[in-house]
Amino acid sequence: MATTAPVRRRKRRSVPIGRILLLGFFLIFVLWPLYWMFNTSIKPSDDYLTVPPVWFPAHPTLVHYEAALFTYRGLDGLINSLIISLSATVLSALLGTLMAYSLARYDTGGKHLSFWVLSQRFLPPIGIVLPVFLIYRQVGLYDTHVGLIIAYTVFTLPVSVWMMFAYFRGMPKSMEEAALVDGCTRWEAFWRVAVPLAAPGIVAAAVFAFIACWTEFFFALILTSRTAFTLPTVFRAFIGFQGAQYGEAAALAIVSLVPSIALGVLAQRHLVRGLTLGAVRG
Repeated sequence: MATTAPVRRRKRRSVPIGRILLLGFFLIFVLWPLYWMFNTSIKPSDDYLTVPPVWFPAHPTLVHYEAALFTYRGLDGLINSLIISLSATVLSALLGTLMAYSLARYDTGGKHLSFWVLSQRFLPPIGIVLPVFLIYRQVGLYDTHVGLIIAYTVFTLPVSVWMMFAYFRGMPKSMEEAALVDGCTRWEAFWRVAVPLAAPGIVAAAVFAFIACWTEFFFALILTSRTAFTLPTVFRAFIGFQGAQYGEAAALAIVSLVPSIALGVLAQRHLVRGLTLGAVRG
């Protein structure tokens, strides 16, 4: 008994150390590229390719941020991305909630319609971008915020519907039925009972929709030109015949991370609940 006790103590102590080492390795793996990108964004141009590398510049500068946001119109792309991504996210969440509730509660379209909705996301964008481009040129939606909002809403709607469908399907019907007994209409039971209960799933779907819109490049490249261009399309301006603008690209990348990180932090609690409960109950 005396010999087994120290062994057990060593095992108990080794588990947290292993987890800490694994977590530390993961943090280094994730944070190191972010640090190097930030370091490049404040580094003078002469320090880009020096050997040995400059781990932190002696004279940090913000000239790359100024050039990326104003000279290369990164600020205009940032504003356009915010307007388009937020609008498409709201529309995707609203329409997706209505569609998912209809599929889950009323079996609209039969058993296979929900999978058919998800299968629309399997279609590669390159297969439809040319017809969409021609239609947009004819109806006047080319290089407009509205045109890109419509495209992004259609682009993110299948995944939003599928995520919220699994969440609504796992919710008990008894609370909605109790609301109907108390005198609520179907519409009131949906907004006052079902939607608040499904808030974590709706938030999770909205976060995924926002990230998909925020990082989308192909549709924005084809369907916009000088007015409604988004932030990802600005990065192509940093590569030219005379070389790449590493500092400007790193500066704009740091700026582009801020909305996604802020949204993830604000919606973290609902996001975790939406992903776990929706997956288990669905």
